[in-house]
Amino acid sequence: MAYLFLALAICAEVLATSLLRTTEGFTRLWPTIGCLATYGVSFYMLTQALTRGLGVGFSYAVWSGLGTTLIVVVGVLFLNEPLNAAKVAGVALVVAGVVTLQLGGAH
Repeated sequence: MAYLFLALAICAEVLATSLLRTTEGFTRLWPTIGCLATYGVSFYMLTQALTRGLGVGFSYAVWSGLGTTLIVVVGVLFLNEPLNAAKVAGVALVVAGVVTLQLGGAH
C-alpha cells in the first residue's frame, strides 16, 4: 500500500509541475489553485507513503527522481521542449543515483 501512495504522489507532482506554465507566474487564479492543490495532494500522498513504512531517503529519491524523469518526458511529448543529449544524460544520472541509493540500502 505504501508503494501505491508513493506512485500517486509522483503522478500528482508531475501533474502539478506540468500545470506551472498555465499559471503564468501565479497570476491566473484557477490554474494557480489547481497547481497548488495538486502539489498539496502530492505531499499528502508522500506523507502517507512514509507513515506506511517507506524510508524518507528512499521515498524522496524515488519521488524526486522519477518525477524529474517523467516531467522531462511530459515536456518533450506535450510541451514542445527539445530532447537533446544533455537532457538524456541528466535523466540517466538521476536514475543512476536513485538506483545507487536503492542498492546502498537507503530504504
